[in-house]
Amino acid sequence: MPKGKNQKFKLYYLARIMVEKTDETHYITMPEIMEQLARYEVTADRKSIYNDLRDLEKLGIEVEGEPVGKGYHYHVISHQFELPELKLLVDAIQSSKFITKKKSNDLIRKLEGFVSEYEAKQLQRQVYVSGRIKTMNESIYYNVDEIHRAIAENKKIRFQYFQWTAAKEMELRHHGAWYHISPWELSWDAENYYLIGYDSDAEKIKHYRVDKMLHIRMSDESREGRAWIQKLDMASYTKKSFGMFGGEEQTVKLLMDNRMAGVIIDRFGKDVMLIPADDDHFTVNVDVQVSDQFISWIFALGDGARIAGPDPVLDRVYEYIERLNRQYQR
Repeated sequence: MPKGKNQKFKLYYLARIMVEKTDETHYITMPEIMEQLARYEVTADRKSIYNDLRDLEKLGIEVEGEPVGKGYHYHVISHQFELPELKLLVDAIQSSKFITKKKSNDLIRKLEGFVSEYEAKQLQRQVYVSGRIKTMNESIYYNVDEIHRAIAENKKIRFQYFQWTAAKEMELRHHGAWYHISPWELSWDAENYYLIGYDSDAEKIKHYRVDKMLHIRMSDESREGRAWIQKLDMASYTKKSFGMFGGEEQTVKLLMDNRMAGVIIDRFGKDVMLIPADDDHFTVNVDVQVSDQFISWIFALGDGARIAGPDPVLDRVYEYIERLNRQYQR
């Protein structure tokens, strides 16, 4: 049998055929394997293919042959990812606000390569998330990579930061000035990606929406602010801020309906102490960065939640209510 011109790629093409054409419910026969290989201009006899199928296991592709009539049907019995795992990843990609629609489609197409062409059709699905708006900044995918690289190499980064105008145009903040920040962490909060970094000029920790960062460049300067970051519990930091809006950190006392216990535990964790106030209510002390967003979050819980103290926070609540009253007066 004359050899095909792509003979040296035989094992690669065989692996591709088995992964694409078979799964737990779809099989392929030996004649069909030989036919598929011929399409890649690879020739092989049955004996060599048997050996190659066994060798695929070393690549993490386990193939099983089942007797059917006078022959065998072959299929892959274990993929690198299980289909439910890939569905979960696809759902996460589709529902991620910070990944653009184009990049979402690119990533999902790549994930389809881990399963058969039949199972890949099950990954081509749309996940609908209430209020979801995909970011319009296509560079975010590479922004994240550049930030990770700077963190790994212990370097500062330079970037410009923008905001949207009422004309739906990108406008650079601070008249296009370059931000020079020591990147330390990336945080995903409220469907957005944030950079947590140290601003040496302001001598404080700041955070930035990654999808609003432009032209990120790694600096030659080493990062600063390590002592600040070491004192910062990242999980606690993101839990205390609402929508990543900063504010003065304070311990706030809340009076809650018992039915709100799940809301508090979901937000602040199971370690918070819920103290019974009466048969229908409990109080809880939480450490938060007091901001308008935090107050709005409490208001959104309706009559089942109330800020009970301390007085400086209550004063801010009253000011907030008066401001809203003036804003919406008829």
